[in-house]
Amino acid sequence: MSAPAAPVRIVVADDHQIVRSGFTALLGTQPDFTVVGTAEDGAEAVRVCRQTAPDVVLMDVRMPGVDGIEATRQLASPGSDRPRVVILTTFDLDEYVYDALCAGASGFLLKDVTAEQLFHAVRVIAAGEALLAPTVTRRLISEFARQRPRTDNSRGAGLETLTPRETQVLRLVAEGLSNPEIAARFTVTEETVKTHVSRILAKLGLRDRTQAVVTAYETGLVVPSTREPG
Repeated sequence: MSAPAAPVRIVVADDHQIVRSGFTALLGTQPDFTVVGTAEDGAEAVRVCRQTAPDVVLMDVRMPGVDGIEATRQLASPGSDRPRVVILTTFDLDEYVYDALCAGASGFLLKDVTAEQLFHAVRVIAAGEALLAPTVTRRLISEFARQRPRTDNSRGAGLETLTPRETQVLRLVAEGLSNPEIAARFTVTEETVKTHVSRILAKLGLRDRTQAVVTAYETGLVVPSTREPG
């Protein structure tokens, strides 16, 4: 019989003590989770993560001193343990969340999530999957890409390394299609699509689908809709 999987190691960073305590208490009810540290600002979050090497960080985006965006950027930098960062926010269309996603966060959670939604999100992100439904991610990124088009094309060069089919897959991922939907579009197996996505992430130096969506919008591969997001 195989040994049980190690618990998911989690750090909770928020400048409000009641939020830290609440999330820590909820997470502590799950046998497959262990909260290895908490932090009240971004600088402390980085220190705690360096010391404890968590799998997942729940990071408040707005904190005094070093905010969640800069802390995320430091934790996502090459050479670090690079835990998966989940941004905590009070509303979904938050410009700070968009910046945090661009800095390397893997997704975001609203602070009013239910306990079951929190548990599911942590398990999904710890397993290496995208935290957000693609359409939610697209809605957020499209809105802010439309409002604030970027002129930095440093990520665009990486697109040249993709095959034509990989480019097509990346475009569909950014447009919100799931792996089964992409497989149906191309009449291939879902496993083939997963292979394409894995190669896209490897070639572009990305960690998950959320980052792939960010890159597709940032480089202009997908142009934000001029319609109001719905």
